[in-house]
Amino acid sequence: MSEVIEKHRVLFHAYVTEKAMDGMERQNKLQFMVDRRATRADIKRAVEELYQAKVVKVNTKIVRNGKVATVRFHKEFSAEDIGSRAGVF
Repeated sequence: MSEVIEKHRVLFHAYVTEKAMDGMERQNKLQFMVDRRATRADIKRAVEELYQAKVVKVNTKIVRNGKVATVRFHKEFSAEDIGSRAGVF
């Protein structure tokens, strides 16, 4: 992890849209607004430490108001359960 970004400052909040909710139900994915400087490895490590869940893949994209990370969880972990802990519901 880059020394500039502290672990607890990588993830800002859950990013909730209709598409994100559909991905949570169908593909076991969640989206988060993240620090623009964060790498995929930084994001994976932060999600695994904060939510004690195995991350399979992280995709990122830059949007107008920041950076969005789409995180896919291992099949034994439920994105809906993690989403409720992240404040989606």
